Amino acid sequence: MNLHRRRFLHVAAAVAALPTVSRFGWAQAYPTRPVRILVASPPGGLADTLARLMGQWLSERLGQPFVIENRPGGGNNIGTEAVVRAPPDGYTLLLIDPTASINATLYEKLNYNFIRDIAPVAGIVLLPQVMVVNPSFPAKTVPELIAHGKANPSKVNMASPGMATPGHVAGELFKMMTGVDMIHVPYRGGAPALTDLIGGRVQVFFPSTSLAIEQIRAGKLRPLAVTTATRWEGLPNIPTVGELVPGYEASIVLGVGVPNRTPVEIIDKLNREINVALADPKIKARLADLGGTALAGSPADFAKLIAEETEKWGKVIKFAGIKPE
Repeated sequence: MNLHRRRFLHVAAAVAALPTVSRFGWAQAYPTRPVRILVASPPGGLADTLARLMGQWLSERLGQPFVIENRPGGGNNIGTEAVVRAPPDGYTLLLIDPTASINATLYEKLNYNFIRDIAPVAGIVLLPQVMVVNPSFPAKTVPELIAHGKANPSKVNMASPGMATPGHVAGELFKMMTGVDMIHVPYRGGAPALTDLIGGRVQVFFPSTSLAIEQIRAGKLRPLAVTTATRWEGLPNIPTVGELVPGYEASIVLGVGVPNRTPVEIIDKLNREINVALADPKIKARLADLGGTALAGSPADFAKLIAEETEKWGKVIKFAGIKPE
């Protein structure tokens, strides 16, 4: 809370130094030229899909192009730093994905401090992951998996889409909270990990629901639990991990941020428009197709969530000794 209070006071002081008429004039006129939305990952992924969905909405609502610019590389740090260094004028936005909270602890030396240097604008979506096993695996429930893992230390292989990915840290959080010794097997992406899980070469995986749902419906994977705080409507009969391991929660959170010191009137205008989008039936349906739930709220709501995620994943990274590749 102190961190957010300091950042809030810093932003407030900067904004207060601007003439009132000028500030409101900017907010009313904004945007007067194209706006960039930087995505720190390659085209075609979830973050890119959401950026294009929201960019189209904002373009239609605000009358200026919102252009998607992919800046992958450096563990997603290159794109994030480009936004940190951009002028704080509302014309460079960042599509925030889970790597922002993970990288804050994963990398010992970054050229920026995410919580200090990026001002949250609005959340977009919250997506669950799902704990899945091969149908031939003896454990049919989370308690059975815990018992099996403790009875067979270092004999259960846990797949992930790669080091320090959401699927990896969700599994490490489970290990940390249960004491189960599972061997991490990183892959280059979720698809090959899923293939090996179906083939029986690994036993446990925490993929996104959108990646795993078709294989679950086809009976090729057995879902044990979803990782969010509440049950997912796509698998309403499947419990949450937290129902069986109290306090467990791991979500994929995406939203929008801007460089710190961006005028609060512009942040509020973008927040209002994004929240209008999240209430639109077509946008909500599209988010549901991706397996997610609209994450409406204020900039402060999103800031609080980012701080909580950063603290949680920092503990997991230290516990597991995760290092960047």
